[in-house]
Amino acid sequence: MDELRVELGERAYPIVVGPGLIDDAARLRASIPASAAVVTSERIAPLYLGRISAALRGAGVPTIEIVLPDGESAKTAATLEMVYSALLEKRCDRKTTLVALGGGVVGDLTGFAAATYQRGVPYVQVPTTLLAQVDSSVGGKTAINHPLGKNMIGAFHQPNLVLIDTATLASLPEREYRSGLAEVIKYGLIDDLDFLAWLEGHLDALLARDAQALTHAILRSCSIKARIVAADERESGMRAWLNLGHTFGHAIEAGLGYGEWLHGEAVAAGMVAAADLSARLGYIGTADVERVVRLIARAGLPVAAPNFGPDRYLGLMRGDKKSEAGAIRYVLLTRLGVARVEPVADAIVAATLATVATG
Repeated sequence: MDELRVELGERAYPIVVGPGLIDDAARLRASIPASAAVVTSERIAPLYLGRISAALRGAGVPTIEIVLPDGESAKTAATLEMVYSALLEKRCDRKTTLVALGGGVVGDLTGFAAATYQRGVPYVQVPTTLLAQVDSSVGGKTAINHPLGKNMIGAFHQPNLVLIDTATLASLPEREYRSGLAEVIKYGLIDDLDFLAWLEGHLDALLARDAQALTHAILRSCSIKARIVAADERESGMRAWLNLGHTFGHAIEAGLGYGEWLHGEAVAAGMVAAADLSARLGYIGTADVERVVRLIARAGLPVAAPNFGPDRYLGLMRGDKKSEAGAIRYVLLTRLGVARVEPVADAIVAATLATVATG
């Protein structure tokens, strides 16, 4: 078992990584002082809900279970209402800790429920997908989707604990596993050139789900994110770097319909677009772009985005949370391992889309 901390003063919390942690009753009990409500999805419930509930009840924690529909299309106000209704029906109070058991959708939605139920209750993240383990479970961003934009309704609300059971990745479908690798690659591109080189050298081990390689990748990713979140919790500066590829990626998800492409797939194509755009602005060279494309392609992820046309893309991206006064702000690479955020002229973006959006 390995442990990191997100240093946020009185709201600091641990990230614990290792196999079999879903059954660690003592670790769970330490972060859940009263009762618990475990929120999960229909797909995850048969795999892990019984185990975590048994651990909690065995530690003397009164526990209820809430099972939600699966997938990005369920990340809605209607599904959030299901959580509120279950909590109210069971008379859950402000001492009830919500436990998010599942992928990014469950984690984001449960976190938002925790931020808003009775004006805020504690919660614990137990991510079961690679994408959630390295990204969405850490940092306190919570949200639901709106038909006009992804994650547009939400709140910052930090968890008490992030419990990463690496053994859950054995049951993850291959497509979802590869989707998570997009967020791992992102960390090397924005912050750590040595980690990027490590990923290039160990990608085959990661694709084979080698336990040692996976643990290193998860710990390094979480360490980078924890440091950035501690420095910029509310995304007023460098935390926006974590959105490399996401402005294009969210447009892909919205344009196709949520759930058609997995989030990591859309981010992968978005990172290729961001690299191309960075090269057009003279920040990185064509060899750097080729290096990004090569690694993403080796991971089995899309390097070509769907072709909606530039007007459709630009319209969707103007709804991005990083936009200011209608100007779209993009996360760019000033060099591999270093990021920045700035607006870019639509004509230059359209040239990038003409190159990248060919799918």
